[in-house]
Amino acid sequence: MEIRGKLIKIQEAESGTSKNGKAWDKQTCIVQTDSKYNNIVCITAFGEDHIRNLNKLKIGSGVAIECNVYSREYNGKYYHQIDGWRFATSNGELKNFSNNNDESNNAEEFVTVDDLPF
Repeated sequence: MEIRGKLIKIQEAESGTSKNGKAWDKQTCIVQTDSKYNNIVCITAFGEDHIRNLNKLKIGSGVAIECNVYSREYNGKYYHQIDGWRFATSNGELKNFSNNNDESNNAEEFVTVDDLPF
């Protein structure tokens, strides 16, 4: 899925360790789309490569972010996650995130954090 819009904020990077003992890094950004309603989208970049490429984008610029959208159940409720894996300016200039552009291989780079804060 691709989300296009204006990059309005990049949050501070976060890191931690999962229950399995695996270290993770993530950083979120906020994109304002041209939708009439619900036009603010929070997208997470997991891993050093994705974070580095997210930080190449400039606040206020038009962006196109390829991402995976999924939901998980926790205590009978569902929570959504949007993970970005390719970051580009909206004029099509690719901010290359790795040497391999195959989406299925990049999905393996995501770390699922099972330590939900609620």
